[in-house]
This record gives sequence, structure tokens and C-alpha cells, in this order.
Amino acid sequence: MEEEGSSSMHARETSRLWRAWRTVHEMVQDRGYELSDEEVRVPLEQFKREFADDDGSISRAKMQFSARPSEAMIKKFTPPPMPGNPNPPSEAGTIWVEFCPEKSSIGIGVMKKFVQHCSANNFKAGILITAAPLSPQARKVMTVTQHYTQIECFMEEDLLVNITHHELVPKHIVLSREEKTALLKRYRLKETQLPRILSKDPIARYLGLKRGQVVKIVRTSETAGRYASYRLCV
Repeated sequence: MEEEGSSSMHARETSRLWRAWRTVHEMVQDRGYELSDEEVRVPLEQFKREFADDDGSISRAKMQFSARPSEAMIKKFTPPPMPGNPNPPSEAGTIWVEFCPEKSSIGIGVMKKFVQHCSANNFKAGILITAAPLSPQARKVMTVTQHYTQIECFMEEDLLVNITHHELVPKHIVLSREEKTALLKRYRLKETQLPRILSKDPIARYLGLKRGQVVKIVRTSETAGRYASYRLCV
């Protein structure tokens, strides 16, 4: 009976981690990083073969991965040339994703180690996925690294379902700087006049929206067909 209980527990844990792993791959792909559909849509049985230890439990330490930005993403997030900076570097770079093996509260040591790994390996962005909440001290470490590495954290339970797949969630598209400037010029607006979306909004977090960026929201209407609205991330 004890073996059956352990096996059932491993099965539930495996299913949860597979769903979270799949969602974060979809999220990274949707942001514009280079991931093939074969890398994203991994069947459960293949997931077990790749990440299970001898006892049948899933090793979070094996679930890490990185992805490079696509050419389209690099182009979209490269600032326009200026007289003083004719060849500006792109704001897009390689991303590192890691599942934290710690099961208790995530402290400052875990976060510092993750940040140092991202910095030492020149990752432009990092996503740490945890089974437990971050401590206040760990959150402070995140905020002081934003100028050189964009660090994000998600809990596994928040990734069990991809919210963008829900039929009531419209298409969201992040605008480049040039697209944002053109939008404001076209409608003769200041950015503060745009409706807002909070950076902690689930869709904003899924897309990795930064403060000051604008997202285009495309909806379908029976009377108006497709129409777009815009929101400023704050």
C-alpha cells in the first residue's frame, strides 16, 4: 500500500511539473525566443523519460533550459539609431529558465545564486520557477538586478494552465518603441492618456511586460469584426 501511495504521489507531481514546464516553454516561445514546436509540445511520457530519477520522482534540477531571441525579436527590441549611437545594442538577449528544487520558502541565498548564474553567463533575462513563495529578502535581490539582468519569478501553481489559451483572453501583442511612438503620434496622445495594465497582471507577467511598454489587444466583435485597443504597462 505504501508503494502504491508513493507511486500515486509521484504521478500527480509529475503531471503538475509537466504542465508547468510546458506552459513556461509556451510563454518563452510566445515572447519571441527560438523554440521549436517539438521542444514545446513534449508528451508526458517523454517528459518522464528525460527528467525522472530512478525512484520515479521528477528532478527539477534537470528541467532548466535556455533560449535565444529570434531575429524578429532582436529587430523589434533594438532601439533606433541615433547620431551619438548609430549601432545601438538590442534589448533582447538569451533567456535562462530554471526550476528551483527547494520546497520551502525561497531565501536570499537561492536568489543570489540564480542571479549570479545569469550574470556570469551573460543571460539578458532569467526566470526562476519555485514550489514555494519568495521571502521578502529574496524579492529585494530581484529588484536591484534589473539594470543588467531582467529577473522574473513564477510559482509552479501559477503555470499549471496557460491563461492565453482561454477563449475569453484576447490576443495581446507587445509594441516596439517605434510602434509606441507612432501610435501616440497618430492619435496625438501622451502615454499617460492610455488605459493602463499593471505589471503584475497575469497577462503582463506572461508577456514579460516592462513599465512604459504598450501592449496591443486585439478583440473580435460580432458587429465590428476585429478591433484593437492599447494599454500602457505601469
